[in-house]
Amino acid sequence: MKTNNTHTETTAIRTQAPKTQYLEHSVPLYLTSSYVFEDSEDMRASFAEEKERNIYSRYSNPNTSEFIDKMVIMEQAEAGFAFASGMAAVFSSLAALLESGDHIVACKSLFGSTHSLFSQYFPKWNISHSYFKIDELDKIENLIEPETKILFAESPTNPGVDILDLEKLGEIARKHNLILIIDNCFATPYLQNPIMFGADLVIHSATKLIDGQGRVLGGVTVGRADLIREIYLFSRNTGPSMSPFNAWILSKSLETLPVRLEKHCENALKVAEFLENNSSVTNVKYPFLKSHPQYEIAIKQMKLGGNVIAFEIKKGLDAGRKFIDAIKLCSISANLGDTRSILTHPASTTHSKLSKSDRLESGITDGLIRISVGLEHVDDIIKDLEQALTEAKY
Repeated sequence: MKTNNTHTETTAIRTQAPKTQYLEHSVPLYLTSSYVFEDSEDMRASFAEEKERNIYSRYSNPNTSEFIDKMVIMEQAEAGFAFASGMAAVFSSLAALLESGDHIVACKSLFGSTHSLFSQYFPKWNISHSYFKIDELDKIENLIEPETKILFAESPTNPGVDILDLEKLGEIARKHNLILIIDNCFATPYLQNPIMFGADLVIHSATKLIDGQGRVLGGVTVGRADLIREIYLFSRNTGPSMSPFNAWILSKSLETLPVRLEKHCENALKVAEFLENNSSVTNVKYPFLKSHPQYEIAIKQMKLGGNVIAFEIKKGLDAGRKFIDAIKLCSISANLGDTRSILTHPASTTHSKLSKSDRLESGITDGLIRISVGLEHVDDIIKDLEQALTEAKY
């Protein structure tokens, strides 16, 4: 990816807030809630948006602006807005664009909180949804109603690590004049750019790989300028904006994202290959394994396979718990994208509030394990997984 003959990762590293009189090399923290005005006319013009300047850090801040600018460059978008968390980005982006009576078509395989948003909260405002399954893209058009406004999907999906054909989704969205929103959390802008395949908006939980070290929460939405304008106005009034400190951390994190992702992906592929050859494991899903059902789509739209693997422990729910309990090195956590490898058993944790039938329709079986492969030496990660499988006597 290049912008003005410079690779986007280079441009992102070199994109910085304007230097102060101290000519610092590293951008400082702007820990201020508000900004002063030269006079009444300056203040009037600023609030009238006749000037582009900071007014209040709920609206904008040099640190959040720098982070947004970098994400816009890396995703090849027009504009963006940063949020306090990934779910704040999901909710605010949808709430800003939807009205009572509107309808969403979405892939059934969703992060648990996004599913809860669609099924428990949006119905309060008379916003409905219809789901399609991963392998039912040919049925999407049958779900579109006159009130349908948004087509929403994750790719890769959380936690099943399935892949959707973004180009096909883009074609459907254009044909029916829908807003295509893609949650790109698992891939990051370094591995995949949904806008290139027709997405109007791209959402990230920056808490994950963008931060990369489990330190701060954050979310960001980038895409078409006219849609971001609506999201900005909604967020300016409702207050889900990112803090300057978190933006400072995340902007720094983007400078190392490419080199970190290369190693994450290298480790993850080796771990996936190990799991695929282990007799206690079945149904290993990693986008760049040739056995992945959507492998051809993955290599078409992703640079590398990411750091998340989904695999099935034989014997179901209890076996999955026993496996987790036998782990010694890897972390047991609901997060992902950390330098440290993390294991999660979705059926008993992140997706436990869903009915079993809903979990199964989303591809979440009782024995499903999600591993976020970290930056430890890959031999040590594999050794820990191997001993856990052996100790639990599957």
